Amino acid sequence: MGSPAGGLQLPGALAAGPSCHWLRAATWHSSWSPASQVGGCRMEPGRRSRLALLTDLYQFTMAYGYWRAGRHWEPAEFELSFRRCPFQGGFALGAGLGECLAFLRGFSLSQADIEYVRSALPSGTDEAFFDYLRTVDASEVTVAAVPEGSVVFPRVPLLQVKGPLLVVQLLESTLLCLVNYASLVATNAARFRLLAGPDKKLMEMGLRRAQGPDGALSASKYSYVGGFDFTSNVLAGQLYGIPVRGTVAHSYVVSFSALAEVQPRMLAPRAGGEPVDFPCLATTWLERACQLLRVPREGVNEGELAAFVSYAITFPCSFQGLVDTYSVMRSGVPNFCGVALALAQLGYRAIGVRLDSGDLARQAAAIRRMLRACSVQFQLPWFEAVPIAVSNDVSEQSLEAFGTEGSDIDMIGIGTHLVTCPQQPSLGCIYKLVQVNGRPRMKLTEEEEKMTLPGCKAAYRLRDAAGRPFMDLLALADESPPRAGQELEAWVLGASPEALRVIPAAVETLHRTYFKDGQVCEPLPSLPEVRSHAAASLRSLGPAHKRLREPEPYQVAMTEKLHVLLQTLRQASQ
Repeated sequence: MGSPAGGLQLPGALAAGPSCHWLRAATWHSSWSPASQVGGCRMEPGRRSRLALLTDLYQFTMAYGYWRAGRHWEPAEFELSFRRCPFQGGFALGAGLGECLAFLRGFSLSQADIEYVRSALPSGTDEAFFDYLRTVDASEVTVAAVPEGSVVFPRVPLLQVKGPLLVVQLLESTLLCLVNYASLVATNAARFRLLAGPDKKLMEMGLRRAQGPDGALSASKYSYVGGFDFTSNVLAGQLYGIPVRGTVAHSYVVSFSALAEVQPRMLAPRAGGEPVDFPCLATTWLERACQLLRVPREGVNEGELAAFVSYAITFPCSFQGLVDTYSVMRSGVPNFCGVALALAQLGYRAIGVRLDSGDLARQAAAIRRMLRACSVQFQLPWFEAVPIAVSNDVSEQSLEAFGTEGSDIDMIGIGTHLVTCPQQPSLGCIYKLVQVNGRPRMKLTEEEEKMTLPGCKAAYRLRDAAGRPFMDLLALADESPPRAGQELEAWVLGASPEALRVIPAAVETLHRTYFKDGQVCEPLPSLPEVRSHAAASLRSLGPAHKRLREPEPYQVAMTEKLHVLLQTLRQASQ
């Protein structure tokens, strides 16, 4: 892919100031007000009510139906989950909870919203319904959820939403929107991190490839949750506090044609002293580098040298060379070495080399050999370890190749294959009614996978003696929780109809209540804390479940009581 303006850069400043983005065409140029903050997410009061209409029309037609039937007040519970792991993998990362809570806290309909709903519904809709909509908010809604950044599995609710039937129905589409892509891109980022390993730096650079500005910001935010280190997106850096990186693009390099264009020319030593004519110094070192590397001096592009010199004078403490504008080995690397060695004479250290085309792993290995030669010849031990950054439409297949051939690569920039999730463009989350007015409900269908599990439930993660999770257990909410060290019977979903007997070494309750009485009632972690939790959650998962190809399926099961309820409702429907 084309490199983002600014390119890849290894060191740099951290931009602070997390916020929710909520971008829409009508508010793209609006200012960001700190009027309300929920778990590190700020929202403008005016934007909150607009999100009440970020839904499907049939939510309002159903709401009217509930209201006309006098059922709008009935207590109900919905569950938000997904049916299968994305990318044919064995896990997903749950994300988007903070934005869901911010949305709920401000959920209401303005008079303008209600007037638009009136225009969208059939004529003859009872006016009293629109009066009722003025009272609608989330003050009677309760939300329990898996902590954001947790490893999650199919059929286990990410969110459990309780409240008046009409209200919790209206929340469906927005909550699905906020969770679906967030979880998908966080999972995609986690897969890239697993392939890259713990040591390589990963940079998200998908702004120009993303599905609109809001998709770009979500991609930056949730790829950071999934394990990326940096973003090229400056607005994401400002809003979320994600470290941003960038140096130059090829346009900067090709804009120069000769050293005579370099202004200013003088650069002072880092320790102080008389400035020197830096283009002349770099030219001297280029001659020595070409001789050492056995590269013809006449083949080195002078415009590229001028671009490197100009950038080095501008940023002597953070010089990085984009070496593939012309010939990598005959021009880019020699020019980089000449400028970097000249900087070293003045007490500065170049921060890296960047490649954006060609066989990245092979070229990185060749560049490392050239850097090593300069390190030995000119007695600069640090020079051989100058970081090498790469980009160029990097995919999972690219990273798999890097795993065996790319040991010389230190940093990887990924755009299109990260933010667009081309292997699977949607997680496919669902939001299903499981209980209303105290009565369990389930969806029965000819497709077994689309059948829902009835009743208000609790979810538990069972761990073995090594601390690794091996099963998520769904139980009815009024059941006693399983206990560590005690045998229990479990019916694995989609497996044998026979019960499985297991003895967990440890039991973890998955859901926490985050929202109640219109307020967030559980302290929310910061984005770096969510990122750390995601990394820890992945570390605890067994290697067989983390395999990106043909992983061992993780077991999700139900208790005997839930199993009996399921069978009873199925038989009653026949």
